[in-house]
Amino acid sequence: MSHSSCNLVQSPCIRKCCLDDKDVCLGCFRTLNEITCWTSYSEDEKRKVLAHCTRRKQQHAQKYNRN
Repeated sequence: MSHSSCNLVQSPCIRKCCLDDKDVCLGCFRTLNEITCWTSYSEDEKRKVLAHCTRRKQQHAQKYNRN
């Protein structure tokens, strides 16, 4: 494996695709647009998408995981 391939951003897809009413996947928390455009994004754009996914996942947990 080359050094550059170690830095490639992997898809966050966990194969549990289910879109909510805002077209956000409840498996990986990408929008439908982010999912379909993933392969055309630069590595930097992918990192930004992952940051958005993390935020969406946290917001989802706060909204639905009230204990």
